[in-house]
Amino acid sequence: MKFRAKIVDAACLNHFTRVSCTVARLARVCALRIGPRRLNFILCDPAAGGGVSLWCELEQENFFSEFQMEGASAENNAIYLELVAENLSRALKTAQNASALKIKLTNKHFPCLTVSIELLSMSSSSRFVTHDIPVKVIPRKLWKDLQEPTVPASDVSIYLPLLKTMKSVVEKMKNISNHIIIEANLNGDLNLKIESELVCVTTHFKDLGNPPVASEDASQDGNPARMVEVHVDIRKLLQFLSGQQVNPTKAVCNIVRNKLVHFDLLHEDVSLQYFIPALS
Repeated sequence: MKFRAKIVDAACLNHFTRVSCTVARLARVCALRIGPRRLNFILCDPAAGGGVSLWCELEQENFFSEFQMEGASAENNAIYLELVAENLSRALKTAQNASALKIKLTNKHFPCLTVSIELLSMSSSSRFVTHDIPVKVIPRKLWKDLQEPTVPASDVSIYLPLLKTMKSVVEKMKNISNHIIIEANLNGDLNLKIESELVCVTTHFKDLGNPPVASEDASQDGNPARMVEVHVDIRKLLQFLSGQQVNPTKAVCNIVRNKLVHFDLLHEDVSLQYFIPALS
């Protein structure tokens, strides 16, 4: 197995750093899938994440000026690595003013992702900073557990308001309750609601809009105003909202009644899916 890649464009480097920081805030340990066309960050162990799942996908040609990889075999042309996500994001943060960044799969008594950063000094001569990030090579027999999560048919899909606005609302609510009710309908209404013995608090978002497919389903159902709800752990929702560094151009919430909430964020060349299971 071989992998080496290079980033020279500053905007691409900053964007890649933001993606890695987002992943590090959502998953302590993750899998990195390296394929010929795409990179994927995957939450390795849903049980360790309290049942949440993460699937983040990047088109490699939109980030890297050079990209070479050879997978496990011609038939299975991919590399799966397990790493501590924060180790990668911390290394990339040191590359903010870099003229180039190289990533390579190496073996230094143990497998590593070696990140080499070229920095320009005041004298115009280059200096290099190298980070060796320990990784585990995930064997082929475990790849089946690291495929893109299947998205069950949702009962309602709705566009999200600004994530920063949602975050500030949920931060206040977490002081009152450990769980939150997310409910939405096909009229573009979204409610965030907490209930306790002493108080019931609801924040309403109106006219958010629904994705076209959801609107078509509404015409079949006949009652677009009907609310669909799911109860989730408020800390998991807040972790998702607090982790965002990517500033998505489109953010969709899909609710499967009393089963899960699926967030789908798109930003040009990056997609991030995050699944939070319902509380029983």
